Amino acid sequence: MSSATVDGSGADQLKGRLAEEQQAYAGDEDRPLASYVATMTIYSAVVAALSLVVRRSGAPLPDRVGVGDVALMSIATHKISRLVAKEPVTSPLRAPFTRFKGQSGEAELAEEVRGSGRRHALGELLTCPFCLGQWTATGLTFGFVLAPRATRLFATLFTSLAISDLLQFAYDKVQEDATG
Repeated sequence: MSSATVDGSGADQLKGRLAEEQQAYAGDEDRPLASYVATMTIYSAVVAALSLVVRRSGAPLPDRVGVGDVALMSIATHKISRLVAKEPVTSPLRAPFTRFKGQSGEAELAEEVRGSGRRHALGELLTCPFCLGQWTATGLTFGFVLAPRATRLFATLFTSLAISDLLQFAYDKVQEDATG
């Protein structure tokens, strides 16, 4: 065993090297790379655990996923991700990680990520519908394998809401054009 391993200087050297890389990458910006690595690790662990559940359950993997199911889950993923990241009703989930800045659109809030490290990384995840899309799609995909009927019903609910949103915007546009 080397003296670097015994006295911890190898670990100190690694930490120093990682800190240098962090600084070289981020400059003066708050880019919590270690927290991003932790988030990716958690995501990977969730996928591994769900894969194990699928394997142990004996649930068959589909030979293919139909276009209708892909469309249903895609639209539901969009709606769920925006609901969590932007809607006022889910602001209590984001409040520990963000600061309210106002409205950013119809029934959507503008929020600024606050804090540093894990808090900042979670704030970025929770306010980014694109980022949440991966987590949402993963959940729906595993749901599709483990409980396809329930997942289709759940996805139908959120797909219906997304289509309703589009119809609300179209209606508002027609009203605006008629009166404007």
